[in-house]
Amino acid sequence: MEENQIAKSSSMESDIRILTSGGRTIPAHSSVLASASPVLEKLMSDRPERTVPIIGVPSDAVAAFVSFIYSRRCMGEEEMMERHGIQLLVLSHVYQVRELKRACEVGLAGKLTAENVVDVLQLARECDAPYLSIRCMKFISKDFKEVEKTEGWRFLQDHDPWFELHILQFLDEAEKSRKRRMRNRKYQRLYLQLNEAMECLEHIFTEGCTHVGPHDMEPDKKKGPCTSFSTCCRGLQLLIRHFVTCKKKVPGGCSHCKRMWQLFRLHSSLCDQPESCKVPLCRQFKEKMPDERKGEDGRWRLLVRKVESAKAISSLSKRKRVDELDIPTFIPN
Repeated sequence: MEENQIAKSSSMESDIRILTSGGRTIPAHSSVLASASPVLEKLMSDRPERTVPIIGVPSDAVAAFVSFIYSRRCMGEEEMMERHGIQLLVLSHVYQVRELKRACEVGLAGKLTAENVVDVLQLARECDAPYLSIRCMKFISKDFKEVEKTEGWRFLQDHDPWFELHILQFLDEAEKSRKRRMRNRKYQRLYLQLNEAMECLEHIFTEGCTHVGPHDMEPDKKKGPCTSFSTCCRGLQLLIRHFVTCKKKVPGGCSHCKRMWQLFRLHSSLCDQPESCKVPLCRQFKEKMPDERKGEDGRWRLLVRKVESAKAISSLSKRKRVDELDIPTFIPN
């Protein structure tokens, strides 16, 4: 940008000059600078000679800074961030130009590498740039093995051990958080599977399936594989048949029977129509519940609540899929 380009952007003549490193001056309008930066407004009011020094950074970076104040955008943003992103972040912080600061945070976050991330993080901390700081931390967390080989990391270890400790603590928390998310997803899948097993139980003892059905209905052995609950129906039928024929079906006598007892009990805890329910033992478990609640394990109550939540989530998901499929078809005459 040429020195007189800013002055030509307005019909009003420039009334102030910005002095940069190397003695270069940039003409500008005090009203425009004051509207963009409270710091520049204060500097101009304190300097009757109408010259404001902005030194310590390349003059091209100052020109880009002033250009942004006039246009509210970075001209040639990719190239500008590549050449002067660091300096523009510093200037936007010092002179409190928030729009430019945000643009610099986003631009620098998109150009992070293992070699520069430590330096950018330190700058983000000095310039109070939280978005850029978080992006740097996440980058380090993702690629720490490469980052710790860099000169920037070694310099940090030698000169700022407290900040190194802060980063390592963040990495430790990030790893714990990742493990918690994985564990929660695992449990959520389990709750969804249990909910599917509950629905499958009702399907087997209400509609009947290939090998097991209600006591008043013969199962249709010619029927093909179950399509409603393909992931668990066959296994649950085998478990039910084992439960019926097992000689050690008392709780604790057989691991398969114990699992079936737990599924019947879970169904009963969730069922809201025990009088008409066709699932075996539903009513019996319901009648025993008041006595069991006195010494009931808190983990069991939590399991019931989690499966209820999974049921609600599953119902909403199915309803959404149905709504998406329920699109009217218009047939032309």
